[in-house]
Amino acid sequence: MVPLFYHPDIKTGKQVLKACYDGGARLLEFTARGDFAHEVFAELVKYAVAELPGMILGVGSVTDAASASRFMGLGANFIVTPVLREDIAIVCNRRKVLWSPGCGTLTEIAKAEELGCEIIKLFPGDIYGPQFVKGIKGPQPWTSIMPTGGVSPDRENLSAWFNAGVTCVGMGSQLISKEIIAKEDYEALKLKVAQTLQIIKEVRS
Repeated sequence: MVPLFYHPDIKTGKQVLKACYDGGARLLEFTARGDFAHEVFAELVKYAVAELPGMILGVGSVTDAASASRFMGLGANFIVTPVLREDIAIVCNRRKVLWSPGCGTLTEIAKAEELGCEIIKLFPGDIYGPQFVKGIKGPQPWTSIMPTGGVSPDRENLSAWFNAGVTCVGMGSQLISKEIIAKEDYEALKLKVAQTLQIIKEVRS
């Protein structure tokens, strides 16, 4: 599972990151959607390196090669994009950094894999659903898919996705809700992350 999160406040970002880490997550996608998002991300990377051993941070909502390069220079271990862009593929491949493009057709998926993509982001996941994943895995059983959007931390939803053959799932507001942030209830977030990872473990086994 890859938690997705963005907040302009560095302190809030660190608390969310720590709660996810304490809940057992070792990946987090910082969805860089605001002004000066790179400054917030840089601080989160420094914090993770110093305090959270084994935590892997990447950046999502990246829309061009220049942004991808900037975030890789700040320590991004993976890059996630809402669309398939060859210029982003080139700069990520040059540095051997994992990149995951948003795709919505088998043609896009095939093109992404030709460009060296290892994990396809199915986005928006709720539009396509688990049946789409099953359809893709038929002719292309080698394709690794991560749905984002339409994934929730309940057993029924996660079972549907993993039984369809996804490799992992991305989860944003369904996991890190506005309510949790507003109340600063990071203990609840930690428990939610831990419970979700346990469900995924049981579903996959």
